[in-house]
Amino acid sequence: MLTLPTELRAAFKEPFGPVYTEAEELLADAASEERNTPLVAVGDVVTYHLRRAGRAPDVAVVDGKTKREAVGEEIRRAVETGRLVEVANEPGTVSRALVDALVDALAADEPTTLLVEGEEDLATLPAVLAAPLDSTVVYGQPDEGMVRIRVTDAAKAEMRDLLTQFEGDIDAVLAPLDA
Repeated sequence: MLTLPTELRAAFKEPFGPVYTEAEELLADAASEERNTPLVAVGDVVTYHLRRAGRAPDVAVVDGKTKREAVGEEIRRAVETGRLVEVANEPGTVSRALVDALVDALAADEPTTLLVEGEEDLATLPAVLAAPLDSTVVYGQPDEGMVRIRVTDAAKAEMRDLLTQFEGDIDAVLAPLDA
């Protein structure tokens, strides 16, 4: 397991890509760049908005919360669909179980929702590393909207660099990501 050090928290204040307030616009931009690649959503509200816009994520990572509060019943019902896989990931960490579940979900033939016991906030980093090039990873930026990361070599390098600054067994977490 990797733990986010306090001094690295500031690196997560600024979005890692463009911020969208409309899911349709985000999906249109992603579609113009995708080449039949996965869409990964990190967060309950993001997943909900993408589904309402007509595009279910290939992989959704949810924890039943938004801004540390439980999501409403409508959102919970909307995001907990398809193949459901439960995974543990403590707040402020990236667990090996989460990384393994992401890798497995991306390899699955059907859309998969990872139900995180704990917190999914940092799942964006391993999601970018696990996803194929040209994929899209979307996560929520509190009080701003949805952030879209196009998976490129540069994006993978940025996420890998951040993860290597975490505390814990970095090699064990990066190994399943072929990083």
